[in-house]
Amino acid sequence: MLKISSAPHMSSPINTSTIMRDVIIALVPAAIVSILFFGLGALTVIISSVAACMLCEYAICRWLLHKKSTLRDYSAVVTGLLLAYNLPAWFPIWMILVGAFVAIGISKMAFGGLGKNIFNPALIGRVFLFVSFPLQMTTWPKPKFLDFLYTDAQTGATTLGIIKHIDVKNSTEALTQYSTSISELPSYGQMFIGYTGGCIGEVSALALLLGFGYLLWRKVISWHIPFYYIATVFIFTSILWLTTKSPIYDPIMHLLSGGLMLGAIFMATDYVTSPMSTNGKIIFAIGCGLLTVIIRLYGAYPEGVSFAILIMNAFVPLIDRFAAPRVFGTGRK
Repeated sequence: MLKISSAPHMSSPINTSTIMRDVIIALVPAAIVSILFFGLGALTVIISSVAACMLCEYAICRWLLHKKSTLRDYSAVVTGLLLAYNLPAWFPIWMILVGAFVAIGISKMAFGGLGKNIFNPALIGRVFLFVSFPLQMTTWPKPKFLDFLYTDAQTGATTLGIIKHIDVKNSTEALTQYSTSISELPSYGQMFIGYTGGCIGEVSALALLLGFGYLLWRKVISWHIPFYYIATVFIFTSILWLTTKSPIYDPIMHLLSGGLMLGAIFMATDYVTSPMSTNGKIIFAIGCGLLTVIIRLYGAYPEGVSFAILIMNAFVPLIDRFAAPRVFGTGRK
């Protein structure tokens, strides 16, 4: 007996839940490193952020949208992890709750839920917290390896925060109107493993690269956006560094510090808020890289990854329209 049905005629074990589980697994190394260096403060931020995002999504589905909970797709867990990774250790829990509401309630569910949001929810939550609570968002506890229970209030500057205050005209002298000296900049090795100040999920390039390798192996993302994003930052900072020799343009330092790796690998590659075609991904990544360099070097804020990705998110529909692949079998797009 012939059965006629509509497409699709092929099934696949890959769905939203499996993709999100792979992203969670890829984020585990960064979580481990953050706990090793920031102890209970990092663990508290991670648990609070994930729990708040899940609770917010469940409440909106249950009592506002009156539909079945979407927690089983694990997207709320991913958003909670990424929001936590963009926060410093010992960040106040009530502020995390505010950030989770903005990320899930406003940036995601207000647009209709997963697949319909225009901007990356975790970045919206992060930028909202930064604008609303700038002091708490720029208070960086110093890392202490394997000191899980330390509650020392001693804080320090991030690498980007230090080089932001270097006198470009005479970079060999001490930092201008700043208490930290150039000699206190972390080494490349310290930044690579994560022994430096910053948001808990961005400090270890090694952990993020391990996650990147896993995502490539599982074919969850392609290499295009992370590669072109990071390469753009490296090329432009290299040109400035070779022409000026100023440490504020050090390309290796820009690659290993701040949220570049985290943003390029886990947030710029978001399926919903990034272009669909390969050419579109390249254009998107280069735009993110250029904006990151401009904001870092010439803006008032030392970091520019969050703002760069959100700005380029707004251009994704336009990029998809003009970078669409040629229609097969025709001479036009």
